[in-house]
Amino acid sequence: MRINLRGLVLALTVLSAIAATANALYASYLVQRDQLISNTLESNRVYAAKLAESTTNFLKSAQQQLAYSARHLATQVDAPDVLAAEVARLQEQANDFNSVGVIGADGTILATTQTFRNFLGTRIDSPGSRAALQARQPLISKPYVSIAGNMLINLSHPIYSNDGGYLGYIAGTIYLRNDSALQQLLGKHHYVDGSYLFVVDSEGQLIYHVEAARVGENVAHNPVVAAVTRGESGAQRVVNTKGVDMLAGYAPEPLSGWGIIAQRPAAITLEPIHELIWALIGYAAPLALAFLLAIWWCARLISLPLSQLATNVEHQDVAVAMQRVQSVKAWYFEAERLKRAVMASISSLQDKIGKLNQASITDPLTGLRNRRGMQDAVEHLQTSGTPFAVVALDIDHFKRVNDTHGHPKGDEVIRGMADLMRQCSRPSDVLCRSGGEEFLMLLPNAGAKEAASVAERLRKHTAGQPLSGVDGITVSAGVAQWTTATGDVAPTFKAADAALYAAKKQGRNQVVMQVG
Repeated sequence: MRINLRGLVLALTVLSAIAATANALYASYLVQRDQLISNTLESNRVYAAKLAESTTNFLKSAQQQLAYSARHLATQVDAPDVLAAEVARLQEQANDFNSVGVIGADGTILATTQTFRNFLGTRIDSPGSRAALQARQPLISKPYVSIAGNMLINLSHPIYSNDGGYLGYIAGTIYLRNDSALQQLLGKHHYVDGSYLFVVDSEGQLIYHVEAARVGENVAHNPVVAAVTRGESGAQRVVNTKGVDMLAGYAPEPLSGWGIIAQRPAAITLEPIHELIWALIGYAAPLALAFLLAIWWCARLISLPLSQLATNVEHQDVAVAMQRVQSVKAWYFEAERLKRAVMASISSLQDKIGKLNQASITDPLTGLRNRRGMQDAVEHLQTSGTPFAVVALDIDHFKRVNDTHGHPKGDEVIRGMADLMRQCSRPSDVLCRSGGEEFLMLLPNAGAKEAASVAERLRKHTAGQPLSGVDGITVSAGVAQWTTATGDVAPTFKAADAALYAAKKQGRNQVVMQVG
């Protein structure tokens, strides 16, 4: 059954209108999304920079107070009453410290605040004290646990006699998991929508977080933390340790080497766009309906002569009707050609989309699957309940190949490794390049031992011959297995990565299988 001309015109117009409207809405969405993301990143960067500046001023003020007290006590270290009074004054004057103490040159506590009077005369051997005694200069310590069991940082200033002799130091502590001046300074993020800020020291260790229990945790693997600990200031989109897509701004605090990060969930930032798009659709709907009615009326006018011809033919003899149909055959032939052309165009478009989809899951250098392709394969295996083993591979010392032979030769080595993986695997195995010189093999219906054998065979092939003309190429591999009883696949991939890390730590050029 052929569609009549009126229906064809109407259908094509509706499809065109929908495509144009969808394209306009999508373009508007992209522009608004990028603008919101850009504004949020900049806002968080400025917020982090402002807090970094405030923190610098706070630390400078605290150090100045300690410096003043150190000068005041330079000639009175042997006067316990004077020391006690100065300690009390220093703590109460600005309330910058949770506790204050004077420590002698031998590490003995000479004076301290009321809470820790029981430790008077005790020789303190904490990391903060050792660092202060060794440095003999103003110092902000690394986070550590004190003799009283509190996690804190220690701000200290040396005490020197008038003749330059070292007498000890005066220190103020700032608690990291309890109420302190630092927590009051940083406070909480202004938005109650999942936004928050945190502070790390120069080694990526949390010294402030909205979840106090996480203080002390090392998060140096976070790209934002890595950047701020290098002294960089900026903003970027990052997925945090809980898998939440965040828009983070960061700034270093130069005096202590700390980094301050303020971040907001991307989903919250983009939420107004969705409301805007629906509002646009609501406003456009009446106009779209009027537009479609106008098109329908125009299509009816265009098809009216054909409709009249069909009506006339219906009341004639069959033979006459056949003759008249034959007389307009060319007319319908053109309509049929148009239909075939449209169908051919759609078929061609589908082929191109198929090729694009294939390209989107394929690594262009090696022809292996990329991360997206790997994720598709994992989801398929999970859905079908097919157990599989994971082999995480990494070319050992690959940077040397690039540095020695150049990046083109490095690319040849990566392609050669992909070819070896194909040679050492089954047709049903899923081979992936996860990034750089890192590869993954998914072996359906294979156990960990079987996967370890495959990885070992690949390792021997690699080590036993030059790879793309380069001698000495070796690989390390980690093996883990997923079954339906395992549940989430993420732990399996983490286990394979951990096994790979163990292989590298144990000397590289070997295969390590997850135990248990």
